[in-house]
Amino acid sequence: MKYVITGSTGNISLPLAQKLIAAGHDITIISSDENKRATIEQLGAKPAIGNLFDTEFLTHTFTGADAAYIMIPPTFTAEDWPAFMKLAADSYVQAIAKSGLKKVVQLSSIGAHLGHSCGPIDGLGYLEQALSKLTNVDVISLRAAYFYTNLFSMIPLIQQAGIMGSNFGAADEKMALVHPADIAEVVAQKLQQLDFTGHTQVYVSSDVRTFSEIAQVVGQAMGKPELPWVVFSDEDAYQGMLQAGLPETNAQGYLQMGKAFRSGIAQEHYFATHAQPQGSFKLEAFAQLLAQII
Repeated sequence: MKYVITGSTGNISLPLAQKLIAAGHDITIISSDENKRATIEQLGAKPAIGNLFDTEFLTHTFTGADAAYIMIPPTFTAEDWPAFMKLAADSYVQAIAKSGLKKVVQLSSIGAHLGHSCGPIDGLGYLEQALSKLTNVDVISLRAAYFYTNLFSMIPLIQQAGIMGSNFGAADEKMALVHPADIAEVVAQKLQQLDFTGHTQVYVSSDVRTFSEIAQVVGQAMGKPELPWVVFSDEDAYQGMLQAGLPETNAQGYLQMGKAFRSGIAQEHYFATHAQPQGSFKLEAFAQLLAQII
């Protein structure tokens, strides 16, 4: 089978490509970085170096493929983050329609069901909706939980203040978590089976823990079992992101996302549908990785 993978050699795309190549499939990896060409070729894949906003480039790359995995990459350089995500989404949809691609696996997010009030997640919800309007194309949107890897951003907080925390919710509130490797496993399954039809959504998660449990497990891995979870005010969270160097648009988006998790609206559909973690990468395993870095 011929598959196109977006996301270059990122945390999901790299293990996904490795799985599919090992299974004997023909893989093309899209990257905007010319320096990734050699790495992609060494994997045994074909590099397609170009810009996601170049619809003709995407159309050419998608043409003849049996299926594609698409994602909107994060950006910390765009002055208008929502506009960046919308342009990428529109380019994907136009290219899929023009190329005749019939099967698409989209990386989406928990909270995308709303389409509003979730910061950067809204862009993934927009892409979900845009894809749903395509005819003769089967799409499955994988609504991923909160990435474990986002917790790496708390390393300075742990080191300097001896706490973990955010404006996401109280210590006893639950958070669905996922590791990129578990997402890659689901994407690989969906691409190889190609048994999805129409426009469907599936939640992908590895674990569900309270915020206090997250801090406790991370603390135990570090030898600090009393590591607390501290709830930040929205203003403190916002100022902290700006001081960390995040562009204002990004900080505003993450602030809104934090509010959506704290209010419960981001995860309401996940819990209402009784979604269960299917991934094997549990919090304890990730905490060990985090502790090694710290």
